[in-house]
Amino acid sequence: MLYRTLGNTQETVSAIGLGGFHIGKQQDEQESLRIIRSAIDRGITFMDNCWDYNEGLSEIRMGNALRDGYRDRVFLMTKADGRTKASAAQQIDESLKRLQTDHIDLLQFHEVIRLEDPDRIFAEEGAVAAFRDAKQAGKIRYVGFTGHKDPLVHLRMLEVARQHDFQFDTVQMPLNVMDAHFRSFQHYVLPVLLERGIGVLGMKSMADGHILKSHVVSAIECLHYALNLPTSVVITGIDSMEILDQAIQAAESFNPLSAEAVTELLSRTRAVADSGQYEPFKTDNIFDATAMNPEWLGVSAA
Repeated sequence: MLYRTLGNTQETVSAIGLGGFHIGKQQDEQESLRIIRSAIDRGITFMDNCWDYNEGLSEIRMGNALRDGYRDRVFLMTKADGRTKASAAQQIDESLKRLQTDHIDLLQFHEVIRLEDPDRIFAEEGAVAAFRDAKQAGKIRYVGFTGHKDPLVHLRMLEVARQHDFQFDTVQMPLNVMDAHFRSFQHYVLPVLLERGIGVLGMKSMADGHILKSHVVSAIECLHYALNLPTSVVITGIDSMEILDQAIQAAESFNPLSAEAVTELLSRTRAVADSGQYEPFKTDNIFDATAMNPEWLGVSAA
């Protein structure tokens, strides 16, 4: 397994992260636990999750898997949807209970996908107050945010945070062979994160399989491309032991790509990437869980 430093935190984490959404999808909980523990035994230390994944089932299964000493072997991350202080505080406490831990290593504001999300989060009674309280109480160690819609939203979140003298430890965003051509987080957001020493969490390297439907790039190539970027972690969905093997293989076989190899990959994907059809999380609302469940935000309208 490859290991990298998480931005300015000096934490060492696995370059491959276990996506939390997919480990709540197995019919048998024991299969979920087997995937999680096998991933840890094979060197994956970064655990991704979210308060809303599978109505809390993903966190519950993660908590069960991290018993028997496994919690001490991982860097545990989860996310909260709440935009108000009250809703975020409630979700933080629920996540701690489900995960069966007294602290979360990294807590992130989830689905920052609207231009108004930063204003809600940093309002006087916004979610940032709950995050600050939780950090002071020792419930969380680091703070970040995630989003998948548009790099302009990420840039605005970073700017509003700066206006409030708030420094993020991490930012999570789509980084893949298609993103390089369309509404590119790689081109617009990544340089800002590197300049500020913010840990880069790449996600949607295969866009939940949509990119593979283009038939112009393989799963291993997708993972290698994301690993070749200056990411601290590439979070990937792992819903079976076979997909775990694939993720481990990608890490073990990775070598920095030559400029020629990157150019060839981008040339191969350019024609099919321009419309965003293989990144539907940018162009459609099918990935926008909070748009379909606005009550999670704790505000009157999404």
